[in-house]
Amino acid sequence: MSKLDKIEELQNILKEDATNFPVRRQLAVLLLDTGYAEEALQHFLYLAQIFQQDSGIYYNLGIVYEKLKQFEKARDAYIKAIEYSPEETDAQYNLGLVYIELKEYDKAIYCFEKVVETDNDDSNSYFNIGIANFKKGDLIEAMDNFQRTVDLNDEDIYAHFYIGNIFKEFGDNESAADEFKKVLKISPDYSWAYYNLGVIDFEKGDIEGAMNNLEKTLELNPKDIEAYKIYAKITAKENNIEKANDIIKTALKNCGPNGDLLYIYAEIKKLLNDNDAYINYLKKALENNDTLTISPKTVKSELDKLLAQ
Repeated sequence: MSKLDKIEELQNILKEDATNFPVRRQLAVLLLDTGYAEEALQHFLYLAQIFQQDSGIYYNLGIVYEKLKQFEKARDAYIKAIEYSPEETDAQYNLGLVYIELKEYDKAIYCFEKVVETDNDDSNSYFNIGIANFKKGDLIEAMDNFQRTVDLNDEDIYAHFYIGNIFKEFGDNESAADEFKKVLKISPDYSWAYYNLGVIDFEKGDIEGAMNNLEKTLELNPKDIEAYKIYAKITAKENNIEKANDIIKTALKNCGPNGDLLYIYAEIKKLLNDNDAYINYLKKALENNDTLTISPKTVKSELDKLLAQ
């Protein structure tokens, strides 16, 4: 029997007997499992009114609210689940994830530390402690916890990736590159690792390496705006203006209007001596100033000088 057929069967049973609570719970869990979060929510709320101290119901309510991006309600549900079953670590772990979403990083760290008190080898909790510290800006603590993660699970590509980013932040590009290469050894299709290797190659003057890594990035993720930006800039700097033009043209096709891409396109048109296009794309960049990292005033000043000529 398929899951959808099982859902229909359980719904029919409830039509005959709405007080069949085991069936209602089974239906709620199955609806949640098959992606019907709104429908599952109604059943769990109903059950919570009947079984007001059932930690499992509140735990599942927390999961539903997370899926619906209602993080404050998810937090409250998990707190209730922990209140009624303090020994259960699943709710504690999920509560930590919710606190990260709510940007309450110290509370998140507390939750994951409670989990590792029970299971000192829980690599996922160490990883999330690392994430919370990373988001706080405490890179030393983040590094320690990401390292603990890979000590327990060397296949964790995300921990290696964050370690690489922290090394890069500290200016140790060689160690950063080693971590990104570890990521690719585990997961050869991880485009962001190629992107970071491309940036490192560019910074050390290895233009060929940078371009190869950026091409691989875009092959795997044709919507990576940052990769297009740096790839076009490198290509233009190498005096291959036509290729830079084609790169940004492809970027706009794949990613849609973007202030930075449009501004770079304008600058490329300037190098191609196409003044009409230069003016046009400066205007378009200003129209998309929500994705323009250069000051709109700077772009407008450039446009005004051009129009005054």
